[in-house]
Amino acid sequence: MDSRAENSHPQSPQWTLFRDLAVLQVKLLVDGFRDLVLLPTSIIAAVLSVMSGKNGKPGPQFYNLLVVGKQSEHWINLFGALNRAPGDLDHSAAFGGADIDDIVSKVETFVVAEYKRGGVTAQAKSRIDQALRSLQRKNRSGSEPSASEPPGSDP
Repeated sequence: MDSRAENSHPQSPQWTLFRDLAVLQVKLLVDGFRDLVLLPTSIIAAVLSVMSGKNGKPGPQFYNLLVVGKQSEHWINLFGALNRAPGDLDHSAAFGGADIDDIVSKVETFVVAEYKRGGVTAQAKSRIDQALRSLQRKNRSGSEPSASEPPGSDP
C-alpha cells in the first residue's frame, strides 16, 4: 500500500509543483552530501582494493562502495517527481542514448590511439616528464638552476 501524501488528498497542480520543488531541494542536498562523502571514500576504497588485492586482482572494497552508492542513488530517487509530471510532457532524452561512461570511453580510445601513434598526447607526456625532471633537479639544487643550466632548459 502506498501511503505517500499525494495519494491521501488531492492538491492543486501548483501546490504539487511547490511540494515537488521542496522535495527536490532536500534530495539535492542529500545527494550532494552523499557525493561529498563519496569523493574521499572512493579514493580510500580504491587504495584499499589495490593494497588488499591478490594475484594482480584488486580487492572488492571499491566495487562494494559502488554497490552502496548505487543503492543510495535509488533510495534518493532524485527525479521521482516525474511520476507526477503532466501527461503531455516530452520525456525524450535530450542527451540521446549516451551517458558519461560512453563519452569517457570515446575520449579514452582517442587518447590511447594518439599516444600509440606518437601524436599530441605522446608529446604532452614527454613535456610533462621534462617539466617533472626539471622540477626534481631544481628541488635537489635548492630551487635555483645551476649557472651552466639556463632556466627552463632540459638536457
